[in-house]
Amino acid sequence: MADPLLRVEHLRIEVPTRRGILVAVDDISLEIAPGEVLGVVGESGAGKSLTGAAIIGLLEPPLRIAGGEIHFAGRRIDNLPYEAMRRIRGKEIGAIFQDPLTSLNPLYTIGRQLVETIRTHLDVGPAAARERAVALLGEVGIAAAEQRIDHYPHQFSGGMRQRVVIALALAGNPRLVIADEPTTALDVSIQAQIIALLKRLGRDHGTAIMLVTHDMGVIAETADRVAVMYAGRIVEMGPVQTIVAQPRHPYTAGLMQSIPRIGGPRDRLRQIDGAMPRLDEIPPGCPFHPRCPDAFDRCRRERPALLPAPGTQAGTDAACWLYDPAISGDAITARHSRESGNPGAATISAAALDPRFRGGDGC
Repeated sequence: MADPLLRVEHLRIEVPTRRGILVAVDDISLEIAPGEVLGVVGESGAGKSLTGAAIIGLLEPPLRIAGGEIHFAGRRIDNLPYEAMRRIRGKEIGAIFQDPLTSLNPLYTIGRQLVETIRTHLDVGPAAARERAVALLGEVGIAAAEQRIDHYPHQFSGGMRQRVVIALALAGNPRLVIADEPTTALDVSIQAQIIALLKRLGRDHGTAIMLVTHDMGVIAETADRVAVMYAGRIVEMGPVQTIVAQPRHPYTAGLMQSIPRIGGPRDRLRQIDGAMPRLDEIPPGCPFHPRCPDAFDRCRRERPALLPAPGTQAGTDAACWLYDPAISGDAITARHSRESGNPGAATISAAALDPRFRGGDGC
């Protein structure tokens, strides 16, 4: 991987309460290179969006960064004053939020919002800013951009509003984009178009993208690497094809087995028993052990670090004691033989996850 544009080291996010301090994100470390798409996936409450908000400096009090460091382009940014961070946010780090209706002002035209954003971050006049705004709308696939730039958000469909939000995120020519659930609540065909657009950003502009989602199909088609989060911790990280085809952490394997298949036998879906723990109920040791079919005594006492997962591509790590070199390989063999009752159950392609991924990336 090229030198990282973004490096997060041992990030910890806390929530002070009257009954004590709750840890929402605990010891997160990750890197993103220029032009790379890092997918961050997990159930609701895993800490995905909080990690993205911390990177861009948008944590709402009483949430706070209690430990770790965030480096962007070789510069530490988590300790910058508000004004210094505001100059980076939008210009060098853009954001695509989940609901475009909460990102767009319904009282202003799309053009006014784009021009204001462009002039805030770039030294251009009103005419040049409007010209760039029209070009951005055309780049994200909005037809007749010269006319639509003077329309209001309610005059756009959900997919078109999401495209406008992407144009806003790109207005300052950012080097990194935090995309928080950019395809949620969109129909399948619009999702495929948004995914193709994000991939084109990385390919044509070298933009690094942190893609936060719960949709493994989107991850399989879009990301280069994947970080799987559970209870505020990264439990598995590696290349996307390895994670999709050979998930090594029991939680990741459970996520993959709970996805309906398009083809093949229509067996009963498997599910992960239990639910994500509340912040005040995270168990000691491995936080997944109450739901894990492979848990043993050490899992209940000690929290595992990310360990190299055997039998996978280099760079694939899983936070599971099954991969401690001191553990016998019998436990690993037994676990993989149990997965859906056959050794190949975890092998899933992007096309098998969702039919919209068949036939190219749609660019």
